[in-house]
Amino acid sequence: MLTIITLEEAEKWDSIVKSFENFDVYYLSGYTKAFEIHGDGQPMLIYYEDEDIRAINVVMKRDIGMDKNFKEKIAPQTYFDLSTPYGYGGLLIEGRVKQRSLARFDEMYSRYCLENNVISEIVRFHPILGNAQRSTEVYEVVELGKTITINVTSKDQLLSDMGSENRRCIRKAIKEGVEVYWGRSPQLIDSFIPLYNATMHHAAAAEYYYFGSEFYNSILHDLKNNSLLFYAVFENKVIASTIILLGTDQMHGHLFGSDKEYQKLKILNLLVYETSRWGCENGYKTFHLGGGLGAKEDGIFKCKKQFNKNSDTIFSIGKKIFNPEKYDELRTIRDNDNPEINDSDFFPEYRK
Repeated sequence: MLTIITLEEAEKWDSIVKSFENFDVYYLSGYTKAFEIHGDGQPMLIYYEDEDIRAINVVMKRDIGMDKNFKEKIAPQTYFDLSTPYGYGGLLIEGRVKQRSLARFDEMYSRYCLENNVISEIVRFHPILGNAQRSTEVYEVVELGKTITINVTSKDQLLSDMGSENRRCIRKAIKEGVEVYWGRSPQLIDSFIPLYNATMHHAAAAEYYYFGSEFYNSILHDLKNNSLLFYAVFENKVIASTIILLGTDQMHGHLFGSDKEYQKLKILNLLVYETSRWGCENGYKTFHLGGGLGAKEDGIFKCKKQFNKNSDTIFSIGKKIFNPEKYDELRTIRDNDNPEINDSDFFPEYRK
C-alpha cells in the first residue's frame, strides 16, 4: 500500500506520476536530479494506494548528521528528515478522499518514517494545484502569503490583467530595440550562468543559491522536454535570461538573471511578457511567477504583481513531526550551541 521509489527506478517513478491527472513538472524524477547533485538529499517518490485513494509525494531525504549544527555530534546515516525539493510539491491525492482514507495514509506514512528514523517533514505546497487544502488531515498547514500567477489562456486576458505602467514599460523596451528569443542549448546555459550569479551577488543571496555546472547540465538533459530558456538581446548581447519549467498546462519561472547595467531598458517586463505570449500560443493555462522574498509583499512581489493585479494564488507550507522526543532532543543540541537563535517560525527548528 505504501511504496518508496528512488531514482534507480526513474521510469517507474515517472509512469506513476504521469498517471495522476494534475501532476506537474516538480513531481518528475528529472526535476529532482539537479537538486540531488546540488546536495539537497536523496530524492524519493512516496506512492500510496488503497481501495479509496491514490497519493504521491516527492521528497528529498536529508541526513541530519550532515547538517552543520550536528557534525561530530550525530553520526551520518542515523537520523533523517524530509523536505519538498526546491520549488513546490506536496501531496497529490485522487479518489474518494475522506477523513478515514487520509487517516489510513497518515498512519502508514508516519509508521514508515518512525521505523526509518525520519524525524520531521517540511512541505512547500503547490500554489496552482491548491493541494494544501486537502492535506490538513496529515500536516499542520500554514498559509504564508500570496503569489502571482499569470493567466495565459488568451492574449486579451494577459493584457487585461496587466497594470498600465507595466504595459508602458513593455512598449519602452520594444522601442529601445530589445528582442526576446527562446531555445535550449549548452551555449544558452553558458550565457545564463554569469547573469544569474551576478543577480544573486547583487541580492546578497546565500551560498545555497549558487549552482554548479552539473546542476545546469541536469536541467538541460534530464528536463529536456520540460524546460526552456527565454533570453533578451540588446545590440547583439544577451542582457537577461530566465529558465522556465513546463508542465502539462503550467509554466513556472525557475531561475532568472540580468545585467544590471541595462535595467533602465525594462528588460524584465518585456521578458516576462514575451514568455507569457509564448505560453498563450502554445496552449498553456498559467505562468506562475512566485511571490516575494519570504512570501512577503515586498518590492519583488509588487514587481510581479504588475503582470496580474487579480492573482489569487496562495503559498502554504506543511509541518509534520514524526518523532517528537527526538525532535526536541535535536533542538536542545542546536540551542546549546547557538543560544542566541530563537526562531520558532523556522521549521524544523533544529536546522536553523
